[in-house]
Amino acid sequence: MKVFWGLGKFLTLLFWVVVIVNLVRPLINPFHLLVNLSGSLLLLTHLLVLLLFNANLKHRAHPWRDRLQILLVGMFHVQSLSAAAAVDDANKDANHA
Repeated sequence: MKVFWGLGKFLTLLFWVVVIVNLVRPLINPFHLLVNLSGSLLLLTHLLVLLLFNANLKHRAHPWRDRLQILLVGMFHVQSLSAAAAVDDANKDANHA
């Protein structure tokens, strides 16, 4: 499962590269509008995810780095946060016993 989350992060970052390249040097006529529209919708979606999970990030070691990663890759980073929290909970239970 970790491979799929990593692949999702990579493809999302690749899409952001396409959006930035499109801003610097626009693609042909219909595609530059579609890339700009989809990039802005993805940014709005990632901002919404950031607002929803902001309370969970306050107790993290580096909350600003987590916020930046959520802006870049969205739910793929949130999934890695929940996986890390599950491992930490399992380690606490093992240390407590």
